[in-house]
Formats: sequence, C-alpha cells, structure tokens
Amino acid sequence: MKVTLREILITLFLALVIFLLVQVTLESCQVEGACMQPNLYTGQRLLVNKAGYWFGSPQRGDVIIFQSPQPPDRNMIKRVIALPGEWVEMKNGNVYITDTNGNTFTLEEPYIAEPAKDSYYRTQVPDDCYFVLGDNRNLSSDSRSWGMLPRENIIGKAWLCYWPLGDWHVLPSYTYAQD
Repeated sequence: MKVTLREILITLFLALVIFLLVQVTLESCQVEGACMQPNLYTGQRLLVNKAGYWFGSPQRGDVIIFQSPQPPDRNMIKRVIALPGEWVEMKNGNVYITDTNGNTFTLEEPYIAEPAKDSYYRTQVPDDCYFVLGDNRNLSSDSRSWGMLPRENIIGKAWLCYWPLGDWHVLPSYTYAQD
C-alpha cells in the first residue's frame, strides 16, 4: 500500500481545519469558588460553546462564561437573569423582571438552594448589557456588586460538565413562563 505525498498533505490539512474549528467554537474552563453551588462547584470542568451567540443572544437562564469586569484579568461564570432593556428588582428573596413589553413577573428559579438575603433596587438593564447572578446568591460577586455585564465580555454558554466523570452532564436550560 503506497501513500502519496498528496494524501498526506490532504490529511494534515483536514486535521488542521478540524483543530482550528474546535479552537474557535469550544473552550474548556474550570469552575472556581462557591458562587454557582449547588449546581456547579470548584474543580468541575466545563465545555463552553463559544459559537452559540454568533447568531443569537444570551437568554434568561443561560449559564455563561465571561471576562470579569472587575478584575478584568479573569473569567467568571454566572447565570443570565435580565436582558437588555428589561427592569430587574430583588426583594424578599424574589427576583422581579419587567420585560420590554411592560409585563412584570416573578422569576421562578428552581436552580437556587437559598434565596438572596439582600435587596436590589429596580434598575433598567442598558442596551448590549445583561444582569447576571450566581446561583449561590448569598456568596456571589455578580451584577449586584459590579454592575451590568457588557455583551462584549461574554465568551460563551456553558454547555457540558465533563469532569469529574461521575458528574458528567449537559447543563440544563430553563424556560421562563410569565405569571
């Protein structure tokens, strides 16, 4: 069986294309800290879909990886709570959203173990920004402390927990119905 130089070059080219495609569309990250407990915890490794928002926008409930606004030299993980143009408020352990149509609803959050003990005054999310919170509301540095997250800081959507192997799972998506 004779392998030609042409076949070797084609194989190397295809391997390079596949490698570059994976590098552009996926990223691995490690969870650090308690801000997303009980759903994610320190040491878990996640695959991040960097291509997911090329043709769409983050949606409420998405768990995202982003470059921290403060300090800007590290990546963080949080959940999208309010979208551009919406109003957000927190009181009595509940999150209230007023959407761009003027409809106000209480956000149902099955992913948190304990509601926030603090309040957050009614604030509008600016265009091209998002309001994000950690699932562990009482131990999270998030939009309540450093402000709205600019769209340009978002790296991608957390998609798959692959380590440790016993915790392997696709991160769930949440659909939000208004009351």
